[in-house]
Amino acid sequence: MKIIETDKAPKAVGPYSQAIQLENGFLYTSGQLGLNPETMKMPEKVTDQAWNALENIDNILIEAGYTKNDVVKTLVLLADIKDFVECNKIYTEYFGDHKPARSAFQVAALPLGGKIEIEAIAYKE
Repeated sequence: MKIIETDKAPKAVGPYSQAIQLENGFLYTSGQLGLNPETMKMPEKVTDQAWNALENIDNILIEAGYTKNDVVKTLVLLADIKDFVECNKIYTEYFGDHKPARSAFQVAALPLGGKIEIEAIAYKE
């Protein structure tokens, strides 16, 4: 097991790692909020937060030697399910033709008042 950390994604705001890479080729990212890794602040718009969350995942993937095309599953948590359609456009723009399995839920609240949090599981032989 290898802990993955990069300065190009927000530092953990709790007792967890940005990602864990296993010897069998799986990579598990922790949920990523829409934080800017340099300022540790979130933009107001949910779509901007969604883009930041996906960029944070991308930077973690790159640090571990993966790409977004290696992502096999994502989990999207929304503070308001009404934001699903707008965030889905950002998600589609990010992944393009690659379509990993996905779950999406509305939750009661997200850390730091976030509007969206995304985690990913990637696999590479």
